[in-house]
Amino acid sequence: MAMKIRTLKILICALPLLVGSAFADAVSVDALASGGASMRDNQLKEIRDVLRGGRGGYLDLGFNYMPLVTQTPLKSEYGEHDGFAFRHHMAGFAAGEVKKNQHLGFLLWFERSGWDGEDFILFPRYNDFSAVRSVTTWGFVYTQSALDLTFAGGMQHQNVEHVGDIYPDENDSLLYSWAHLRWGHASVQGSFHRSDWRSVRISMDLESRAVYGGRTSGPLTYLPNVEVALYNGGDDHDDSVRVTWEQNLIAQRLYGEVSFDFPSKEFHSAALKYYPDPSRMIGFEATCLRRNVRSGSADLLWGGAIDLLFLRLAYNSSYEYDRLYRAKGTLIAEVKFSLATIDGFLFGRGAPRSAPMETMKLDKKSKDNSKSNEGKTLEATGVRFEKAASEGGDK
Repeated sequence: MAMKIRTLKILICALPLLVGSAFADAVSVDALASGGASMRDNQLKEIRDVLRGGRGGYLDLGFNYMPLVTQTPLKSEYGEHDGFAFRHHMAGFAAGEVKKNQHLGFLLWFERSGWDGEDFILFPRYNDFSAVRSVTTWGFVYTQSALDLTFAGGMQHQNVEHVGDIYPDENDSLLYSWAHLRWGHASVQGSFHRSDWRSVRISMDLESRAVYGGRTSGPLTYLPNVEVALYNGGDDHDDSVRVTWEQNLIAQRLYGEVSFDFPSKEFHSAALKYYPDPSRMIGFEATCLRRNVRSGSADLLWGGAIDLLFLRLAYNSSYEYDRLYRAKGTLIAEVKFSLATIDGFLFGRGAPRSAPMETMKLDKKSKDNSKSNEGKTLEATGVRFEKAASEGGDK
């Protein structure tokens, strides 16, 4: 009986992995070949989110884990090959006040990803079908908080560790650069290779957020956040545009997000995200993604994710699909840690409010200051009253 119970427990735990493997699609050579451009763009998008305040700090660490070799096989002209799509990433940002209202900071983003025969952390296998590359982004940040103005700029370095013969030729490059300018709720960000532009991202973060000195409730918290990203297609492809609209739906806890691609005028993805607390330490997502397969309902991929402080579990999520080379039907676990801070208050990247304990401290401090000011006003009123009375008596 005990043996049967243990076997049943093992089957229940393994069922999601077995189902994920049964319905998984193989990763394509084309998706891996475009991985470098995707990494560079994703890092710059994260940097845009972190620099919304322009000061404080940010720390991010993550490692994707998929235990079965059949979850993300590679499909090439030679057939299907068992292996692992992987993604290891880390990021850090810190800025301090060097003069009144003037902050100077430094940021560093690093990601190593691709496909390999081993699910490794440090040492890959490097087989004939492997594609292993890394991208490093660094830069300096200057913020004038009184004007709500931030300027940042730096370089991006791509290191091609190993690319099998089935992929297009690809070289290391130290010649990518980027720049970022934010004033108030508006920002513009550009990336370049030598003298050619690669992308331009224009953002209007209109939603009022308490972590940046805004409101905790009211109509201003329901203003949208809109992003327009323009991509240079180069000689082989046409230029493209992606428009993303993020909308607070309920009390900065429930958000809707939708993206469209132009000039094709096609839907790209949509997400409904729920955060039990606006600090975004914990989140739940339901997503829908268009896969370009052009076969009715199969064109749409439905999925979701549970995002905790140290662990993220996702199945067919649009976030993982885009960052893990269009891996479909795969349950993905990510061991991670991500936390931002401004003026001593902690929150998740992109959150509108600080963590609950930090918010309570802020509220208590505001009430104490209010009581202190009331006492000073009463005392001053008494002094003026007594002075006026004595003057009248002298007369």
